Amino acid sequence: MLGIIGGTGIYDLPGLKITEDRAVETPFGPPSANFTMGTYGHQKVVFLARHGKSHEFLPHEVNYRANIWALKSLGVRRIIGISAVGSLRHDLKPGDMAIADQYFDFVKGPREKSFFGRGLAAHVSTAEPTCGNLTNLLVSAGEKMDIGVHRGTTYACVDGPRLGTRAESLFLKNAAKCDLVGMTNVPEAFLAREAQICYCTLAIVTDYDCWLDDPAEHVSVAQVISRYGASLEKAKKLLGGFLESKAVRREDCPCRTSLQHAILSPEDSLSAENKSLLDLLRL
Repeated sequence: MLGIIGGTGIYDLPGLKITEDRAVETPFGPPSANFTMGTYGHQKVVFLARHGKSHEFLPHEVNYRANIWALKSLGVRRIIGISAVGSLRHDLKPGDMAIADQYFDFVKGPREKSFFGRGLAAHVSTAEPTCGNLTNLLVSAGEKMDIGVHRGTTYACVDGPRLGTRAESLFLKNAAKCDLVGMTNVPEAFLAREAQICYCTLAIVTDYDCWLDDPAEHVSVAQVISRYGASLEKAKKLLGGFLESKAVRREDCPCRTSLQHAILSPEDSLSAENKSLLDLLRL
């Protein structure tokens, strides 16, 4: 089953034939919202509004562990996370679509970033943190619809909720060599990998952050909102094309075996709670 996590401006999925609106309880507290379940074209889909149905959660307030745990418990094995981002490159223009291949964790606040700990030890590889198969399928859907999608980009995740300083923007662009900047994909992407879920980010470029010399190009909420509407429609069109295709998950995808050699704790030493968590993550 495919999960779609909608970011800013995406609180539902037009075209989804809804069969159920489900609340899910998790060991990590409540998810961002109820889960909208249904079908779209040939695929079963679960939709979640990352920031809540009324955008009530700031990036550092999102319960990422609860969201990913709940999606896995509902049978989701692939996730497309949709995010608004700033661009750190001239050729990634506002209105463009991009798929992140790498993430740079610049989050300094106390977000819960792992399912592991508290008696369950593991170290999961994130050298290649996104699903190449899912990326290929999205890019292919875009090509068929004449929607260009940049790939091979690096997404820098910052705390928010404030917009960044120019010094921070220049650091991420020049020192860290990042291409995109946003506030939500860490730890979302890494939790998906711990849960053995195929994951990729579909990023919607809304602005140039604040590295350009022209102050008129420095990101503001008003600027983002004014440019976002048309881009959202393009993203929804791309998603629709992907969902209407017969694209299937590869059973041999390495995302689905990320825990194979990662667990350090002997299973006979685990508490009942940790055994239950590990059983879910391994599904």
